[in-house]
Amino acid sequence: MTAANPSGGEPGAGPRARPRLTVVSGPSGVGKSSVLAELRTLVPDVYFSVSVTTRAARPGEVDGEHYHFVDRETFEAMAARGELLEYAEFAGNLYGTPRGPVTEALAAGRPAVLEIEIQGARQVRRAMPEAQLVMLVPPSWEELVGRLTGRGTEEGTAVRTRLSVAAEELAAAEEFDAHVVNTDVRTAAEQLLTLISGKTVS
Repeated sequence: MTAANPSGGEPGAGPRARPRLTVVSGPSGVGKSSVLAELRTLVPDVYFSVSVTTRAARPGEVDGEHYHFVDRETFEAMAARGELLEYAEFAGNLYGTPRGPVTEALAAGRPAVLEIEIQGARQVRRAMPEAQLVMLVPPSWEELVGRLTGRGTEEGTAVRTRLSVAAEELAAAEEFDAHVVNTDVRTAAEQLLTLISGKTVS
């Protein structure tokens, strides 16, 4: 797979007339965090969505920077009022994407980026059809297996589960508007930049 240009125009032809939300998904081990950290250095004006969660903050995490930490009652009230673009429950905790900050950033002319898993991306597509969905993929299945098994921090059963989920996620790649192959973090970030803003890195 190579980076695709969902707008139908030539990459680098100029900035988009209207900024939009770009959702970045991909299997565990593909390097989403590293690529998006690099993207931040390339486009500091892009708004990176901060999720809201009911789980407790971990040591070193800052409210409003890593997550917005709320109790379950507050989260459920936000969902009931339609204030979340997407939400899901994992391991007994709720996670979601606040709609307000994203729409405010777009209204101010800032592109927005959201990193979530595939089920959340599908919810965003329903809530905001104009959003661009990008899947970050590994150079090969063998490379992804090597990254996951090479960590050495999990038991074999956990690794097999991750690989099974990764296979399901990659099978859904055709649902996405574009794919970016993470062979090199800098190159992948530059390709994402082109998809987000229509600009190339000189």
